[in-house]
Amino acid sequence: MHTHFMDKLRNYDVSFSGLKTGKHEFRFEIDKEFFQLFDTEQEFTNPRIAVDVLLDKHSTFLEFEIKAKGTVELVCDISSENFDHPIENEIKVLVKFGEEYDDSEEDVITIPTADHAFNIAQLIYENVALSIPMKKISPNVSEEDLEILEKFSPKETAEEEEHESDPRWDALKNLKNKN
Repeated sequence: MHTHFMDKLRNYDVSFSGLKTGKHEFRFEIDKEFFQLFDTEQEFTNPRIAVDVLLDKHSTFLEFEIKAKGTVELVCDISSENFDHPIENEIKVLVKFGEEYDDSEEDVITIPTADHAFNIAQLIYENVALSIPMKKISPNVSEEDLEILEKFSPKETAEEEEHESDPRWDALKNLKNKN
């Protein structure tokens, strides 16, 4: 990766090496430039997000609490108008030290013992991306519009429920999880 990118990413490093054990707070402002660091299909228009990071440093591991709060502009699927969608999300991560970087465990990330900082950019990104709904509907869209839309949209929910016990689906699910 080119260094310019790495430098920008470093803005989201939480440096812990010089810190005493105990609680420390950090704050990050997230804007459009942040999302340009990620190769994303998703449009993040005019994001105004504040991320508060609470680090609880222990002698052998770190606890992170990452709270993202703000808005991002979305385009309504129905009316195509822009609207502000609230983002509010919280993530807790345990960071421990080991041979090499490993994030295969749920809610636990292992970083190399020699590291002096933990980069939270990816976590913030996932945090915000998960807050974006699949169906983007402006609060100005009326109930009637939504009902009309429901009539014409394919009924997915009922079918999905029937698939629960279908072995083919289970096989597919297992395949997906392996990747």
